[in-house]
Amino acid sequence: MEAINRRGFASDNNSGVHPNILKSFEQVNHGHTIAYGDDIYTQQAITKFKELFGDDIEVFFVFIGSAANVLGLQSITQRHNAIICADTAHINVDECGAPERFTSCKLLTLATDNGKLTVDLVKKHMHGFGFQHHAQPKVISISQVSELGTVYKPSEIKVLADYAHSNNMLLHMDGARLANAAVSLSMSFREFTRDAGVDVLSFGGTKNGMMYGEAIVFFNKDLAHDFMYSRKQGLQLASKMRYISAQFIAYLSNNQWQTTATHANRMAKILEEKVRKIEAITITQPVEANAVFAIVPSHIISMLQEEYFFYVWDEDRSEVRWMTSWDTTEDDIEKFVQKIRELI
Repeated sequence: MEAINRRGFASDNNSGVHPNILKSFEQVNHGHTIAYGDDIYTQQAITKFKELFGDDIEVFFVFIGSAANVLGLQSITQRHNAIICADTAHINVDECGAPERFTSCKLLTLATDNGKLTVDLVKKHMHGFGFQHHAQPKVISISQVSELGTVYKPSEIKVLADYAHSNNMLLHMDGARLANAAVSLSMSFREFTRDAGVDVLSFGGTKNGMMYGEAIVFFNKDLAHDFMYSRKQGLQLASKMRYISAQFIAYLSNNQWQTTATHANRMAKILEEKVRKIEAITITQPVEANAVFAIVPSHIISMLQEEYFFYVWDEDRSEVRWMTSWDTTEDDIEKFVQKIRELI
């Protein structure tokens, strides 16, 4: 059982639920309340989001991040459109083709060195407008934090948003690790989302201490027209929605999101500092949130994974990804690094 319960470095999805979030279930788990989101807890959670982003938004809760991405993108595209994203984007790599299947849009991908799009990169796909044989670009989708652990600055996001809007396009943000980005930037959520020009946001909490539940935030209400029907057809309308909403109430109260994300980010920096001292290891990306990417001697990977599970990011380069979580401890890191030293 020890090996099963040992905290590894594979994903912040692998961590448990924060005790404060667990308590939120007990707080709403009494009596009857109206189902499908017409309960007082869901209204309280929506109020929390409006406090963060402004009263003139629309918020919809779903079960998982992939659903938030897919349904959010589906709502702002037509079947003949194209969505531009990094080749490492979650919507391209880790959603089993769901964005293309359910939006019927073509994903146009771009290779990046750091997981982040720029206007110069996006311009590669900005052609064929009005040409009936060509999928029409409609959305630029970015991930904050990116899949390579890097963080967009608000200025970088605004340049992309302005470019999208000037071309009658929209900017979508996959914010599965939005809290980690906010802590990294020392900013409020709004400063690098709505205020920077983002149109639709997938707001995540699962990776930062929640059990399940994500939010789709529309900063332009017109884009959310009829979305309640899309959510139902997309099988994401929770009957007992109070249990998603209760988590968000706890998550967005008393700086809970900030506390857990700050800890996860700090653990990643400690891990980086320790492995940088090992000559055989090369850090490949700036450590700006809770991910450490490194090239390690290939012969130690499988042996190291037997005790501390993690993912190989690029087998050809022997590059791995180590993720820290809200419950990672310094002792976890110390023992992990010691094991690396022993194997090398």
